[in-house]
Amino acid sequence: MKAWQHFKTITHHKRLVMEGCFRVGLYWQGLTHDLSKYSPTEFRVGAKYYMGDRSPNSAERQELGYSTAWMHHKGRNKHHYEYWTDLNLQTGRYESVPMPRKYLVEMVMDRRAACMTYQKERYTDASPLEYFVRSKEKRIMHPELEKQLGFLLEMLKDKGEKETFRYIKEEVLRGRPFPWEAAEKTEKQDEKINL
Repeated sequence: MKAWQHFKTITHHKRLVMEGCFRVGLYWQGLTHDLSKYSPTEFRVGAKYYMGDRSPNSAERQELGYSTAWMHHKGRNKHHYEYWTDLNLQTGRYESVPMPRKYLVEMVMDRRAACMTYQKERYTDASPLEYFVRSKEKRIMHPELEKQLGFLLEMLKDKGEKETFRYIKEEVLRGRPFPWEAAEKTEKQDEKINL
């Protein structure tokens, strides 16, 4: 029974992400989002620890001190910031690196869908931002990504899906600068003129 409930939950989540990705033109990412959740490594854990109101990976982590499913998942899905880490040759430490925008957008859709899936009727456009603000992930997320993600989730909260998805499609995915990037560019141009 838990396996069937888990299957329905991950399929519902995947459908919500797919719909969001399609709305902004990320068709391939919408179709292929989270396919690894159906793999034996991830699905078995999901079925065993299924709760319905949060990720089964949390329960596995509580029991073992780590999550095998999560380690498998984050290494195969580029919309997770944890995927975007590498060894910094200068510091000798693994550090975050910038995430390409198409995966940033998929991350927004993923977080929105996760909140919708687990919160059900309690979901609001503010839910993904509230989760992000409460999380401790900002400590290891690349600063540029943290700023971009926060901006888009704030926009979702304040302006709703229609305006946020329009902005994503017409600005973010076309590589146009975020507002603070445009301001920094203008400042640099002004400095060159004043020299």
